[in-house]
Amino acid sequence: MRGLQANDYTPAQIEAALESVYGVDSQLIADGTYFVAEVSKDSGQAAIIVACGGWSKRKTLYGGDQFLAREDSLLDPFRDAAKIRAFFVHPQWARQGVGSMILDACEKAAWEAGFTRLEMGATLSGVPFYQAKGYVKIEKQEAPLGNGVSLPIVKMGRKIERPREKALKPARPEPS
Repeated sequence: MRGLQANDYTPAQIEAALESVYGVDSQLIADGTYFVAEVSKDSGQAAIIVACGGWSKRKTLYGGDQFLAREDSLLDPFRDAAKIRAFFVHPQWARQGVGSMILDACEKAAWEAGFTRLEMGATLSGVPFYQAKGYVKIEKQEAPLGNGVSLPIVKMGRKIERPREKALKPARPEPS
């Protein structure tokens, strides 16, 4: 957040968001709708998380456990849009497809749970990524952070259709 969002938000907004809006959302973990991408350089090295993100079948649009305006009641897949939530990518792994893989997994899982629409509260830094994935701007919002500080976000959404199975390419042997 301090790296990838520095061009869109002030240091005061980022720090306030870290204290009030950003953070772990244990409900996503409990619901089994949160994904992480890990890497390790070799089999003897511990894996590190390089990206994470999830989707929710609950009404909260954004905010971790510490966010007071949470609404954890369940959505109706026939009437409501599932929520894309809590996407973070380590700056060293940005623009390498990791966020796209997690978003694809979220969309597929939401579809399998019966949802046909998705919404999110995108950070200004995330808007171009989500637009490239077919999401459209619905409205600008301000996430209250306390002490008179707010975080501009963009509510975005899109319809989802049956996800296409990605064709796997066979591995090619490395030249000797």
